[in-house]
This record gives sequence, C-alpha cells and structure tokens, in this order.
Amino acid sequence: MPRAGKVRGAGGNQLLAALPIRDYQRVLQSLHRVTFSLGQVVHEPGAHLDCAYFPTTSVISLLYTTEVGSTAEIGLIGNDGMVGITLLLGGHATPNQSVAQIAGEAFSMKEDALREEFDRGGPFQKVTLRYTQALITQISQTAVCNRLHSVEKRLCRWLLLCLDRVNSDSLLMTQEFISNMLGGRRESVTAAAGRLQVAGLINYTRGHITVLDRKGLEAMVCECYRMVKEESDRLASTNSLVLSS
Repeated sequence: MPRAGKVRGAGGNQLLAALPIRDYQRVLQSLHRVTFSLGQVVHEPGAHLDCAYFPTTSVISLLYTTEVGSTAEIGLIGNDGMVGITLLLGGHATPNQSVAQIAGEAFSMKEDALREEFDRGGPFQKVTLRYTQALITQISQTAVCNRLHSVEKRLCRWLLLCLDRVNSDSLLMTQEFISNMLGGRRESVTAAAGRLQVAGLINYTRGHITVLDRKGLEAMVCECYRMVKEESDRLASTNSLVLSS
C-alpha cells in the first residue's frame, strides 16, 4: 500500500489544476497525499478498485500480462491524468495491472467521493471525461505502435512520453523494465538504447537514462508520439476554454 498523508494543497496534477477554484477547494477536502516507490504495484488485475489516484511526480504504467507471462505496457499516466478511470465508467476492476514506473507522489480519492463529485455534472466531470478520451487515444496508438514500429522508435516514443510527465531529463529505469514496458526482448531494447547513445541522444548508465537531445528524439520518433501529444494538448486546451467561460 502507498504511504498516505493529509493534503494542504493539490498542485502538480493537471486535471486538478484545471478546475475552477470553488470546485478545486471542494475536491481538495477528499484528497490524501500518497507516495509510490519504483516498481510498486498500485493495483492488481481483477482486483476491486476502492480509490483513484492523481499523480503529481510519480508515473504509473498500465500493464497487461499474458497467460505465458509476457508483459506489455498499454498506457502511461503521470501528472496529466488519473489512475482509476474505470470507477467513472461503471466498473470496479480492470484486467490490467498498474505499476509505479517512476517513483513519486500522487493524490488519492476514495471511490464514494469520486463518484459524488463526478455525478454533480460540473467541471470535474468535464475534465475527467476529456482525459478519458485522451487516454483511449494513447492506448489505441500504443497498440498500433507496438505492432508496426521498430523497437528504436518505440523507445523514443516511450522516453518522450515519460519526459512529458516528469520535471527532469533523467529517468531511473533498467533496460529489463523498459523491455517489459515495450513488450520486446531485453536484447533488442539494449541494442536500441545503444544506438540512441551512440547518436548522442541519451546516456545510459547503471539504470539511469539521461536524455541529452530531446529534439533529436523528436526527429527520430514515429508519428505515434505526436498523435498522442497533440490530442492530449487539444483536450487540455478545450478544458481551459470551457472552464474559464
């Protein structure tokens, strides 16, 4: 279980930050600060969800594991969103596992408080529904990317998505963990990371990846990254326009 504590403020999560001040202050009363360690399981597949999480400095991976034990990431949630969308869609469990890919903090919100706020039909509902659309786009594009694009391009996409959700150019991550995220063989990920390092785009040492040339990664990445980012930015902009009117 994550370590929890009381919340004085809820800055750092874009969904919460998009709320008008009155709605924000009301939601604030239902939030608790939690801390996730690297690799910590947020919830298991099929387990009942009793709360949602709004990451601030942590990044959570949605993983699917086959019957033979192969694992692949289907979605990535950081300070842009919320873990537990299924609670708003009428479900209480999902077939995927959620794991803290990057250690850090989040805010938790109990199911009853989440449903009550959503059922008001106000800004919180609008913000979370638009985020659901953005997450569906990301999951769909991830499926396309894993099927059609090289490990090297998938690694570029994954690194850029991570950077968009943390305030750092450095990531603590082993190649074995990355291979699980990308659904590829460790040897293939090692080779791809080596090519990016030779090209001067990243530096990889003992589980630490530092991005040296973000523009270079953006030039090399497949269109999947841009599709996901453009849709997320469009929906976030729509939130700002509607909620400020």
